Amino acid sequence: MAAPRKTLARARSLRSSMSPPERLLWARLRHRTPGLPSFRRQHPFDPYILDFYCPSAKLAVEIDGQSHGMGDRPMHDVRREAFLTGLGLRVLRYPAELVMRDPNGVAQRYFDAALG
Repeated sequence: MAAPRKTLARARSLRSSMSPPERLLWARLRHRTPGLPSFRRQHPFDPYILDFYCPSAKLAVEIDGQSHGMGDRPMHDVRREAFLTGLGLRVLRYPAELVMRDPNGVAQRYFDAALG
């Protein structure tokens, strides 16, 4: 599914301004290690932009900061996840604080999910 120019431009912008948890996780997911699946960062999946995406496993990776529990954000996340799962994607979410505490462990969970 091709994303509109606006979504592509926003994804490009997000790649240059990743949050600290996203940077930590990307440092672990970005390497093209033989036997491990590859991930993309800030991947447009119109109308959304996924934090990380593993195309071979159809796996969407989301890092949830504090804002995900505020205002209408929980309902937005529910709609987003329903949209993505309706397209056949699996969505895995981890809190940003866990990524900050254990980035290697979270990265390994994503690799395991993509391989399993």
